[in-house]
Amino acid sequence: METSPPSPQNDASLRGKIAAVTGAASGIGRAVALQLAGQGASLLLHTRSNDHGLRETANLAQRIAPHIEIKLVQADFVEPSQQDRFCEEAWNWQQRLDILVNNAGVDVLTGAAAELSFEEKLELVYRVDVVATMRLSRTLGAQMRGIPGGSIVNIGWDQAAHGMEGDSGEMFAMSKGAIMAFSKSLARSLAPEVRVNCVAPGWIQTAWGENTSDYWHTRAARESLIGTWGQPADVAATIGFLVSPAARFVNGQTIAVNGGFNHGGQPPRTAKET
Repeated sequence: METSPPSPQNDASLRGKIAAVTGAASGIGRAVALQLAGQGASLLLHTRSNDHGLRETANLAQRIAPHIEIKLVQADFVEPSQQDRFCEEAWNWQQRLDILVNNAGVDVLTGAAAELSFEEKLELVYRVDVVATMRLSRTLGAQMRGIPGGSIVNIGWDQAAHGMEGDSGEMFAMSKGAIMAFSKSLARSLAPEVRVNCVAPGWIQTAWGENTSDYWHTRAARESLIGTWGQPADVAATIGFLVSPAARFVNGQTIAVNGGFNHGGQPPRTAKET
């Protein structure tokens, strides 16, 4: 007797799911919010202080998916009390949470923070990128265990695995390397109820990348086998897959979104050369 072939696991729908996205006012966070809205998830969106940007993200998400519910939350993750308040609001909104994307990170490359000393920048990066991500993941992850099919995605960095020179490289290798290692351990702690994965973006053209020098444009192209910057939507598409039922058997992984890191540093061949 012939048996039917197994059905492919390709369900990316998030209809009926509740997703929290931190740092959603612009860049990768906004792209993630729009990706999850397109998959049908209702959204709790966070910003530290960019209220205008967050409302713009919410408006764009509502245009993509008019049926979803959206809640906006402001919290400064430098302060543990505001981390706790965010967790309370995220859970109490719908008395559940299915998806948590920890995208929030402190910007020490532009604005007033760029003038701080290395030690001051390091402290901020540690408190926001590392401690807040860990506390949110642990607090909400413990609550999410009561609801089957939960998923947490944290943000790493592709160059944390092999290093990058300079102050920024040292700081972000520390912070993102810590999150990449933490995510693997948290996946063990929360299994089997909640899956935990990490994405490690490479050269992604956020606002900084759009206005940077020719040196960084050249370097971004040279260090990717694709030969160009990635876009926030590339990271968002990967996260959209990871939090969906289609990725039900993907857990404890760090997935680089970088076009393939070009370790040799030589310009990738063009299509004509191949």
